[in-house]
Amino acid sequence: MTFIEMLQDAQRRNDSMLCVGLDPEPARFPEGMKGDPEKIFDFCAAIVDATADLAIAFKPQIAYFAAHRAEGQLEKLMAHIRANAPNVPVILDAKRGDIGSTAEQYAKEAFERYGADAVTLSPFMGFDSIQPYLQFEGKGAFLLCRTSNPGGDDLQNQRLASVEGQPRMYEHIARMAQGPWNVNGQLGLVVGATYPAEIEAVRKVAPHVPLLIPGIGAQGGDAVATVKAGWRADAPIVVSSSRSILYASDGLGFAQAARREARKTRDLLEAAKR
Repeated sequence: MTFIEMLQDAQRRNDSMLCVGLDPEPARFPEGMKGDPEKIFDFCAAIVDATADLAIAFKPQIAYFAAHRAEGQLEKLMAHIRANAPNVPVILDAKRGDIGSTAEQYAKEAFERYGADAVTLSPFMGFDSIQPYLQFEGKGAFLLCRTSNPGGDDLQNQRLASVEGQPRMYEHIARMAQGPWNVNGQLGLVVGATYPAEIEAVRKVAPHVPLLIPGIGAQGGDAVATVKAGWRADAPIVVSSSRSILYASDGLGFAQAARREARKTRDLLEAAKR
């Protein structure tokens, strides 16, 4: 299946829009693992196993692994997900943004080394920074569009005088992702949950592409407002929550606590569709 077909299948199979973010911080691990970077795989694998039937996707953030020299553990984790949750796609949160042969190497890293089903990218350098990823058949890419941080206004919310209608930059990115850049039909957009009005604006411009929406939970985004602004029956939304699930408990029952939090969030998101 292509990445988007995998998303649609996981959405139906698990009745879910919830993406479980995997951002391991050893300092926050439960007792017995706390402070030990060698336990990153063990911690993340336990979370995966506890939430696999509740998720539309998993989203490991590569920096949390690389900072602890744990890229080998990330490779092991990706293999674990493929073996134990084969119906749940994996989005590598890398936010790469380069061109030419460098972009080609980043694409190989995401799709060949780690075996990701999709990757997050920065489109700031234009289409030729995205094109190398689209050469991998069936693989997806989410382009940063309207991010959840306050500093996103510095560029993303500025109007483009040189483009017809003077759209805001994030609206122009959405239009390009819906149209001429989407040559393999597998592009999506990253839109932060802290800006539901902008999610709705993106949906008007790009009604058919999937949206990856971080920012609920610890970042304060409104889950119900997010779904009402972005959900469409024919275009999945992938609503990411990380810390509130990963660190629901610091005790030995951390995986069970993560499952309870994931189920609560999954059910809240599903109820918002009605």
